[in-house]
Amino acid sequence: MGTISFARGVPAPECLPVEELAECARAAIEQGGPAVLSYGPGGGYAPLRGWIAERYDVEPERVVLTNGSLQGFVFLAELLAPGKRVLVEAPTYDRPLRILARLGADVVALPIDEEGLDPEALEQALRDGPTPAFLYTIPTFQNPSGRTLSAERRRLVLELAREHEVLVVEDDPYGLVSFDDEPPPTLHELAGGEGVVHSSSFSKTIAPGVRVGWFVLPRDLAAEFEAAAVSTYISPPFLTEATVFEFLRRGNFEPNLERVRGLLRARRDAMLAALERELGSRARWSRPAGGYFVWLDLADGVDAAEVLERAEAAGVTFVKGVDFFPRGAGGRSSARLAYSFVSPAEIEEGVARLAAAVAPVGVAVGSSRSP
Repeated sequence: MGTISFARGVPAPECLPVEELAECARAAIEQGGPAVLSYGPGGGYAPLRGWIAERYDVEPERVVLTNGSLQGFVFLAELLAPGKRVLVEAPTYDRPLRILARLGADVVALPIDEEGLDPEALEQALRDGPTPAFLYTIPTFQNPSGRTLSAERRRLVLELAREHEVLVVEDDPYGLVSFDDEPPPTLHELAGGEGVVHSSSFSKTIAPGVRVGWFVLPRDLAAEFEAAAVSTYISPPFLTEATVFEFLRRGNFEPNLERVRGLLRARRDAMLAALERELGSRARWSRPAGGYFVWLDLADGVDAAEVLERAEAAGVTFVKGVDFFPRGAGGRSSARLAYSFVSPAEIEEGVARLAAAVAPVGVAVGSSRSP
């Protein structure tokens, strides 16, 4: 095997429904004709907006389709965050951190544990500082940790947000990619659709290349958000949105989702088994019930950057934990391991190479299993 990448948080090629999407793209053009090959409303392809609106029990006007959900986060952050205080989880997805830094936001990192965001830390942050523009959270199978906010904490987070009149931005690209039990209800669902911006995409459930994400927004924010989209790209990519809708209309979504879950579950299981076998008491790691990632904590004092250098020389790579924190806020001895792209055999070999790179530091850190 060549270099094995645990850095790529993307689906393996066999997860992608290539033939089905090819058929759906052809049908979308034949049925839609000029309408899907021209300019149109900034909020996106109307039938797909309607499908999503029905799924979330909201009016279609509250749904805006975007070029992946990250682009929608840019629109939202540009509207609300410049120079403002924003609360995030620590660790959290690295790209929103970069976007917020570019906008000059005051980013406040709140700790998470095996049950997700710490409500006590959230309460203190809300009490001790100015009202933030929003709280950004990935509550289900989080990137990068793989952890899920517990049902009780979901209730507490929403209660605190309501009490302090803080908008919650729920990023939920992984929620449907569950392996074991059904994930908890979304924050949007628990809040009755009020006070929560919910975002997701078809990148993890169909294919990232279609670049179709969506935002479900409060009524007073939806029109402004859509205007920001129109001012950026004039018109959405109706052909890909129509292709996705055709995929849904044909009933392909649920069978494909079950197939993807099975492929990724096998990879998750291979990753956890390999970590247990190769690292034992020398590290701790999360045990995700879905999604793409395992969070690895090495012994205190171990520099993951040095481990990465040795690992890359041995033919395996990952993303350093510090990349998922505001600068200097943590993650020095941690790493994100993505199992979504590599095969189970590559996972076994890759973890063995990683363990050898960790070997110079033989310090036990306690139980390897997260609750």
